[in-house]
Amino acid sequence: MSEATGLKTREKVPTELTWDLEAIFATDEEWEQAFKDLQQEFPKISEYKGRIAESADNLLAVLKLEDELRIRLQKVFVYSHMRSDQDTTNSKYQDQDARAKSLITQMMSAFSFVTPEILAMEDEQIEKFIQENDDLKHYDKTLKDIMKSRPHVLSEKEEALLAEVSEVSSTPGNAFSMLNNADIEFPTIKDENGEEVQLSHGRYREFLDSKDRSVRQQAFEKMYETFGQYKNTFSATLSGQVKKANFFAKARNYNSAREAALDKNNIPEKVYDNLVDAVNERLSSLHRYMDLKKKALGVDKLHMYDIYTPLVDEKIKVTIDEAKDYVIKGLEPLGEEYTSIVQQGYEERWIDWLETKGKRSGAYSSGGYLTNPYILMNWQDNVDNLFTLAHELGHSLHSYYTRKYQEPRYGDYSIFVAEVASTANEALLNDYLLKTLDEKKKRLYLLNNFLEGFRGTVFRQTMFAEFEHEIHQRDQNGEALTAEKLTEIYYNLNKKYFGDDVHVDESIGLEWARIPHFYMGYYVYQYSTGYSAATALAAKILEEGEPAVERYKDFLKAGSSEDPIDVLKKAGVDMTTKAPILEALDVFDQKLDEFEALLNE
Repeated sequence: MSEATGLKTREKVPTELTWDLEAIFATDEEWEQAFKDLQQEFPKISEYKGRIAESADNLLAVLKLEDELRIRLQKVFVYSHMRSDQDTTNSKYQDQDARAKSLITQMMSAFSFVTPEILAMEDEQIEKFIQENDDLKHYDKTLKDIMKSRPHVLSEKEEALLAEVSEVSSTPGNAFSMLNNADIEFPTIKDENGEEVQLSHGRYREFLDSKDRSVRQQAFEKMYETFGQYKNTFSATLSGQVKKANFFAKARNYNSAREAALDKNNIPEKVYDNLVDAVNERLSSLHRYMDLKKKALGVDKLHMYDIYTPLVDEKIKVTIDEAKDYVIKGLEPLGEEYTSIVQQGYEERWIDWLETKGKRSGAYSSGGYLTNPYILMNWQDNVDNLFTLAHELGHSLHSYYTRKYQEPRYGDYSIFVAEVASTANEALLNDYLLKTLDEKKKRLYLLNNFLEGFRGTVFRQTMFAEFEHEIHQRDQNGEALTAEKLTEIYYNLNKKYFGDDVHVDESIGLEWARIPHFYMGYYVYQYSTGYSAATALAAKILEEGEPAVERYKDFLKAGSSEDPIDVLKKAGVDMTTKAPILEALDVFDQKLDEFEALLNE
């Protein structure tokens, strides 16, 4: 098949376009030795079991051992999973990766006594240990977070019972996944050429991008007609997921599932409410965009199947070499140090560029405390891949700075801030391209790309967040989450968000049934907060220059040494207020003004 598809095998790819995994382990034999060495360390862990409370030295020793073994295991896993991803057909690397994952589970299990033993100590004893041993002060945040969780940790017997239930409680998500990915069958529709083609999850978005309105309409109607046939089963799985979240929250002495979910990263609930309130205040911006889309498409009514249709048909070709250059120039506002690290990444082969036979699809940033950051790409010569490169480099440089300036314990960052650096890079690149490209069609394409990204992330994910919170509250209040009730709630939210200029087709009320993120427990709001924070920070960097850059770099260096809210606050965005969301919405309005003016030229 590789000849037919034109995909190269890895050995035919120039070395400079592959990542340098030999910088982690020079040979597979070195990896094997590191794996064995780690296994031999495991008996040391049990030596501390039942002895943590004996002395400050014991507490420090077990925490240091956990750090040391974790970063060594990280190195082993990073190598194995990337070797496996570069060629998923290679059974040798599949085996290595499976063994590394198994070792992660073994290590988690081996250290599982640490938190319960710390919690068995009085707060005063922990504070006394910290005062006695200066090195324990490095673990002050870790220990404080464990102490803070005390009201939500149950007796040993109750914890064991909840652990037993956890496997059963994954049933709603697993059932949804099997129904959504394996069992559901979609009909065919007629494409632009009048040929019968199979509808699928992946093709659905392609069909919604079609210039042919009948293709978009068919795809939309057939998609939700199909989901409608299974709506009662999907409502049962989603209702089960919500009941699970509410049960565990109540069992752990939280007031709600949302409080329990946000507490993991010490996020105040008002952050969630501020996001929803700020976006609701500015829904007129989305309505205005929809009105502009309706006029640009020349339709009497803008239906839900027209929402994704690109307004600009302009393909901009970008080669790898051009992309490297664009990204460096686009990120110049972040200073010479930042761009020199990007250049270092190019030269030291942090990136695996080309799509090859058997390679994992998509793109990601990976790496560990003892390795370089690494990026997997499947490069195509287009603007989407250019922005993907900037995005993944944002993740990689966030990791680079964090690991350089933080000790292993704090050498990562929470999911709440994970998308900030990546999205800020995209915003800076977009600003550079708009300032340097003169051709009207290209500028329209870039503006449309930004507006669609913002609509899909800030507006759409906030609507998801509203829906998610409402259904959890209704279940908590004893209301049944029937298919009809879920559809009514979701339909009304669409009516509110899209406004009078959009004909909100009744079928969209069933979209809740196909969103996998609703099984991830108050996850989606972080897409909106992260995107808003990044947009606001990029605007500050462009307006203020050096002071904003220094604050931003301190954010990149902070890792998890402080709560994510505090780290962002120091960077210049206070997510406990509406301000960053409103600032991001101001940027949306500015780009919308520019887009409208260009369209009217």
